[in-house]
Amino acid sequence: MCCRMLTRTPSVVAQVFLLLSIILVIAIAVIQINQQKILSPGLKYGIVLDAGSSRTTVYVYEWPAEKENNTGVVSQTFKCNVKGPGISSYENNPGALAKPLDDCLKKVKERIPVHLHKTTSVYLGATAGMRLLRLQNETAANEVLASIQHYFRAQPFEFRGAQIITGTEEGVYGWITANYLMGNFLERNLWRTWVHPYRKETMGALDLGGASTQISFIPEVSQENFNSTLQVKLYGYNYNVYTHSFQCYGRDEAEKRLLALLLQKSSTSSSVDNPCYPRNYNTALTVKYFCGSLCTQSLRPANYYPNQSVSFRGTGDPGLCQEMVSLLFNLTACKNQEDCPFDRVHQPKVKGNFVAFSGFYYTINALNLSDHFSLADFNTSMWYFCSQNWTQLQFMLPKFEETYARSYCFSANFIYYLLIHGYNFDEGNWAQIHFQKEVGNSSITWSLGYMLSLTNMIPAESKMIQLPLKPPLFAGLLILLTATALLCLLFLVYVCIVSHKRKDISRVEYVFTPE
Repeated sequence: MCCRMLTRTPSVVAQVFLLLSIILVIAIAVIQINQQKILSPGLKYGIVLDAGSSRTTVYVYEWPAEKENNTGVVSQTFKCNVKGPGISSYENNPGALAKPLDDCLKKVKERIPVHLHKTTSVYLGATAGMRLLRLQNETAANEVLASIQHYFRAQPFEFRGAQIITGTEEGVYGWITANYLMGNFLERNLWRTWVHPYRKETMGALDLGGASTQISFIPEVSQENFNSTLQVKLYGYNYNVYTHSFQCYGRDEAEKRLLALLLQKSSTSSSVDNPCYPRNYNTALTVKYFCGSLCTQSLRPANYYPNQSVSFRGTGDPGLCQEMVSLLFNLTACKNQEDCPFDRVHQPKVKGNFVAFSGFYYTINALNLSDHFSLADFNTSMWYFCSQNWTQLQFMLPKFEETYARSYCFSANFIYYLLIHGYNFDEGNWAQIHFQKEVGNSSITWSLGYMLSLTNMIPAESKMIQLPLKPPLFAGLLILLTATALLCLLFLVYVCIVSHKRKDISRVEYVFTPE
């Protein structure tokens, strides 16, 4: 009989192995899943103050606590714009910085659990506005930074210092942020661990601030003659990133240079026509406002009276505006060299997709364009926008603020000239530029890359989730035990078949046995 056959030693051993294999598969899977759930001790937070030339923005980031020293996923949980101008504007009264910072810090304290305040790191990174102030008046720049240090000593957070970052750092951090948020460095595999995406290209980054603009991308071929090519190591992979920051080519400083140029070319010093301002718009500005900067020093009038008032009258002339904007770029310095578009800076040919953020995005949004459009559509929208009078403009903009509204026409023309004649984009690769403000709920800004770098959250190689068994070992054990169980099952089926055949043979032999 079959059951009696199964009691033999090989059958018993096969049954035992089958049972053990099934038990072990279930046990390993349960332990792996349960242990994964246990590894969740909470969240950690980091605060970065982006001290730009025109304003300061406070960002709060969070990430799972167990991944503080690994490749954790960081997300933006809060953003607050500090009221008032950038910190470089407080050069004559650094103590006045405390009050506008207070308003945002109160909101930040509410967002972060009280018991985590002491372990939450705060970083302040100042950009081109402070870089210019340091060149102009190093003592004043140091006093502004000292005032910030003093302010944060009274706060419950762990302040890690206020520093002026270089243009190169600003460019690289922006590139890291853009690609980090786009998922170009890491993705989850079937084992829920983070791995390098297969054959996924990185994106270039275009950042337009108030006092400087940055371009960062991986060129087709890394060449030694490009001094701005840096090697960046992220998650165990090396990236040769070309990055350059153009001082004085930020939106605000570029417009100041335009105003100084218009005054220089005007027949009168009290009233000046501005083709980039909307028709019927008039405003009075002091000479110090646009000639007091280091960027406009060479354009100052011979008789420089800082407090002299100049009346600017908008004429809304798109053609003349574009012509005047072109004068802000030094295109002849490179003597027609293909890899040297402007300002004596060597740049490799642009390659791949780009994300344009900060000032690029806000200008495109004002023109009522989406994140993706043709160069022809951009030119049409820019020409139409620049032809409007001041009254019409107030009803066209999604958000109306005078200082920004009057300057969007200039910004659009400046962006056109910077991208086409400065960085050498054309009608063909213009479609590869995506104008974005954020990815998900996280702003595309250099500050996230800055924090990731400072907190060592981009190690050479590490895994996001620590499991009791490493994924390769876990997979190997599952395969081995499953194979063992299948072999045992096949053996038992074979034993049953053989036993049935023997039973039939014995019956036949019994029938034909002579009496």
